[in-house]
Amino acid sequence: MTNQPYDGYDPYGQQPQQPQQPQTPQTPQGWPGQGYQQGYQQGHQGHQGHQGYDDPYSAQQYTQQWQGQTWETQTQSPVSAQVTAAEETAYLPPQGYEPPAPAPAPTPASAAEYGPATVAGNARITDAQRARAEGRSPIIEPGMQPAALTALLGLLLAGAAAVGTYALLVPLVVLQAVTAAGWFRLNGMWPARQGIALGFAGALAADVALLASDRSPSAILGTLGVWVLLALVLQLRSHADPDERMYGLMATVAASALAIVAGGYLAADADAVTVGAIAVAVAILARALPLPTPASVVVALLAGAGGGAAAGSMTGLGTSGALLGAGAAACALIGHRVAGYDYPSRFVHFTAGVALPLSAAAPVVYVLGRALV
Repeated sequence: MTNQPYDGYDPYGQQPQQPQQPQTPQTPQGWPGQGYQQGYQQGHQGHQGHQGYDDPYSAQQYTQQWQGQTWETQTQSPVSAQVTAAEETAYLPPQGYEPPAPAPAPTPASAAEYGPATVAGNARITDAQRARAEGRSPIIEPGMQPAALTALLGLLLAGAAAVGTYALLVPLVVLQAVTAAGWFRLNGMWPARQGIALGFAGALAADVALLASDRSPSAILGTLGVWVLLALVLQLRSHADPDERMYGLMATVAASALAIVAGGYLAADADAVTVGAIAVAVAILARALPLPTPASVVVALLAGAGGGAAAGSMTGLGTSGALLGAGAAACALIGHRVAGYDYPSRFVHFTAGVALPLSAAAPVVYVLGRALV
């Protein structure tokens, strides 16, 4: 058998052009055995046609077919070129890929989101929240509507006192209930049903004790002492944190004390109650006028003294009514100021803002009434 020349060897220095054989459709381009299969078929046919391997052209033909169809020379690129291409595209993102945009950082609410201060309320934020966000004063005056309710309740007390003791008991009980609820809400404790009920129960107990003792002031002091002890025992049995228990104790004691002290109207002289209640009503209405605070306070004190003098002239106090009216107006202004402290809500204005001026004036009405009558 004649030896085949190795790949790339041309014994005559020239390479005849041979037509490329059609590829078999079933064999994919670049398959390593494709050249071997085609060369074998051509060699087999030449052997049957009595063409041997002694013809160099025939040998070159078979060898060229093997050389032209190998996988390493035509189908695949050099390994170095492949590595370079892989290195260039190894870290490239796929086409059409866009990195996601970073999420926008949350921005704090600007001051423009808060509307101007109003007393009509807002469904989104309360008046207290708006005032705190705007950096305004923690004192928010109750306004004219709570002042009108205070004046109405004061006139009811004045008229009921002129009628009799049991008639006075009706508006007094309303005053004591609103005082207990308003004080707890003023301190931010809501719903504090137990504390409100305890304070109101203390006020009712004081009223009963006053009626049973023929309106003796000792009934107020005795009831107050008992209720302070009761509030202390209840807070000691609480499972809340120590700070919360102390805060609840102070609020309960203060609410009970204010509601019980309001019973001083029941212990005071009827004429003193009439003069003091009218003076408080006039003073609070004057305080609600749109005036600067110093001028408003002076006008309210003068109005209270004038209202007391007018009411005293119709009762047995005479000119002493002006002094009683001025004292009751001063205490009422203190209660009015307390009800407007620490960004109060409208509920505070319509509870503590209505009741505290009258409740704070009760001790002065009793003391000055006993001294002047």
